[in-house]
Amino acid sequence: MGSGDDYKFMEIRDAIVAINMKVNLIGVIIEFGFPRRTKGTDCYCAVKIVDQSHQTPGITANIFAESLEKLPHVASAGDIIQLSHVLMKIHQGEIYAVFNKKFSSFALYEGKDGSGFLPYDVSPKFRPRDLDKMFILSLRDWLVGFELDEGSTSFSFVRDIKESEHVNLICKIVYMCEDANNGTLAFVWDGTDAHPISIDTKLTDEISNAQQLGPLVLPRDVLCTLPPVGSILRLIFDKGIEKQSLSMLNTGKWMKFMNVLCEMQVGSFQIVVTTFSKLRYTSNEDNTIQLRQRSYEERLASILGRIPFWSFPSPLTTTEVDHNNEPFTTLMDVLTHSKVTAKFKCVVRVIAIYPFQAKDFRSPEGTYRVRLSLEDPTARVHAFLYAEDGDKFFGEDPSIDVLTRKRNKLLGVSASEKNEASTRNPPWVQCCLKSYYLDKQDAWGSRQYRIFGTRLVASD
Repeated sequence: MGSGDDYKFMEIRDAIVAINMKVNLIGVIIEFGFPRRTKGTDCYCAVKIVDQSHQTPGITANIFAESLEKLPHVASAGDIIQLSHVLMKIHQGEIYAVFNKKFSSFALYEGKDGSGFLPYDVSPKFRPRDLDKMFILSLRDWLVGFELDEGSTSFSFVRDIKESEHVNLICKIVYMCEDANNGTLAFVWDGTDAHPISIDTKLTDEISNAQQLGPLVLPRDVLCTLPPVGSILRLIFDKGIEKQSLSMLNTGKWMKFMNVLCEMQVGSFQIVVTTFSKLRYTSNEDNTIQLRQRSYEERLASILGRIPFWSFPSPLTTTEVDHNNEPFTTLMDVLTHSKVTAKFKCVVRVIAIYPFQAKDFRSPEGTYRVRLSLEDPTARVHAFLYAEDGDKFFGEDPSIDVLTRKRNKLLGVSASEKNEASTRNPPWVQCCLKSYYLDKQDAWGSRQYRIFGTRLVASD
């Protein structure tokens, strides 16, 4: 393509047959990967674009540069990219464009919600042209009614994910913060409950397990901004991804994550964005997002909507409570309640007990003093069984053997297990909780929780 063609853009449907030719393209970014370093000296990222002539599956542009700073810094899927002098290639049946750092150029513009025509990021060789405005405006007008054809790609719900698998997720960014160990963290949510994790421990490890409250340890004022129902998972970026990629995430925005890894951290799922993950275009009118939002709202309005999805039917048989007519709440409701002192009814799992040995549950005077670590899909808390509440929970004056069996019932330990490493699934139980404070001058800071009005139903 000669210099006289610099003012011409080729539609994608024509570019895909212009193999081994240099072309100019302008299109909407529907998917992009995160910048990373190649095995050589270059840096690399990929963007997939569409236009009015070719809406599916789009065409990928592989972009190379001397440094990460010279790669396009895409702000959001749905933005517009202008590519000049890119070479069309085909490999194993896939057609793509190659951006050469020596003679190609790019410019990035805001998508359909943009109003100006100045690019927010350009390469050193980019030269603006008056005709660019016409093409940008045309793409923005087209985007108003554009719906991406997802094809056969499926998106999982949080409730479907499993450890060590790569999945596609549609999630809302509900919070972002800085972490001393992991840098910037994001927290994501889709309104569904993550599957409860099987606990792989030796029973002698219960003391250390009882200290852990999981990955969602955030100030109360932050917790009050989070949804009260549905699991909130940490999202971290793999070390191979540069920190500048975090600017692509926006609190309060739904996003489509492609090929992210599900891992375990402190007994809970976390989502890892790797160098092979991508972000896909998402519109506010997307049907899959509206489905998730609508399902969440219906769940909030339901009498049983706050009961963990995975808990049926065990809460009805494992324990009995005094306040059957009270509505259920989640542990997130408990943590964010507007009053320091209040009473709640929850469905939870007991993931740890301290002290662990049943012989130590009571003081020398015979008073119960046990701390249970409780978990539901929204949060974890420590709650105490004390004095007469312990008597009600465990029954009147049980022997140590009976207490041990009841402890094992709560923790999901089979009768044949002793101190060997094992996998256990604690049952879901309903219980009554009340909050109280230790220091009137620091009521919120000293707030704790106690189990009351609850009886464990277990064979003696």
